[in-house]
Amino acid sequence: MPENAIVAHDLVKVYRGRGRRPEVRALDGLSLTVPAGRVFGLLGPNGAGKSTTTKILTTLSHATSGEAAVDGHDVRTAPDAVRAAIGYVSQGAGTDPILTADENLQIVARMRGIAPREGRARAMQLLEEFGLAEASRRAVSTFSGGMRRRLDVAAALVHRPRVLFLDEPTTGLDPEARAAMWAEIRRLSGEEALTVILTTHYMEEADRLADELLLVNRGRAIVQGTPEELKAALHGDSLRVSLIEPDPAAVRAAVARVAGLRDLVVEASGVDGVLAARTDDASAAVGAVIAALDAAGIRFGQVAASHPTLDDVYLHFVGHTFGDATAPAVTEGVAA
Repeated sequence: MPENAIVAHDLVKVYRGRGRRPEVRALDGLSLTVPAGRVFGLLGPNGAGKSTTTKILTTLSHATSGEAAVDGHDVRTAPDAVRAAIGYVSQGAGTDPILTADENLQIVARMRGIAPREGRARAMQLLEEFGLAEASRRAVSTFSGGMRRRLDVAAALVHRPRVLFLDEPTTGLDPEARAAMWAEIRRLSGEEALTVILTTHYMEEADRLADELLLVNRGRAIVQGTPEELKAALHGDSLRVSLIEPDPAAVRAAVARVAGLRDLVVEASGVDGVLAARTDDASAAVGAVIAALDAAGIRFGQVAASHPTLDDVYLHFVGHTFGDATAPAVTEGVAA
């Protein structure tokens, strides 16, 4: 495998409008480099362009412009070589619910050109590794969500790929099944020396699993680095206040005189809202912000101060919180 498992430069993807539907620019010059043997996370809200990027890199879609190579193979001129080198787990189910787990894996082996004896052995090995051996002869329709997802990943590994794409692998899973999937991803990265490309909109998932992250927003690459590097780049602490039926302008005016606040963002969505800011002295800022809001008659709920999180990284570089990525935000710097 080359030093970099994936190299993509200036990817653009435009979905042309139909009838009254406007043109959609899903990717807008996105570039990324993924070192081999790492768990690499594409982190962004729904609609950020993560799945579109994955589809281009797995040859399921063509970029409108730009270049990309996976395992050293150009995705446009050598798609068969790319497909031979990768495994792909989409957001939807990838196995047949009528067949058993063992039958599903053996069919995948045949489709990949693996000899029947070797395919049976590989299926047994994967079912054992993924904790599905005892259920191997059950119809997949009887499996829990977590079991189905593990089988999907096993199916993507039948041909021993060098790069594994996981598109939102834990969406819809309960906390226990999600934790089990996290453990499987970490095991695969460590034991199989795979390069894993993980798309997710879960902050905790990205923080715990990814060796390196690329934050994506509206089809653009925002910033790349390890989770710790990204968080360490933000000095000081984060302050967040849950607001009740807020008037953003009134909130900004109320805290405008609080010393030490910076990167102030006030967002409102229906009856809820949030005030987010950064400060070098959280203990002093919390009391001052509470007093300012009380004095202005602004209702609020939880007030929290913490070390920087990935949500704070997103806020810093994009200008609004991760949870409000599709809504407009009003941003205003407050001098210290």
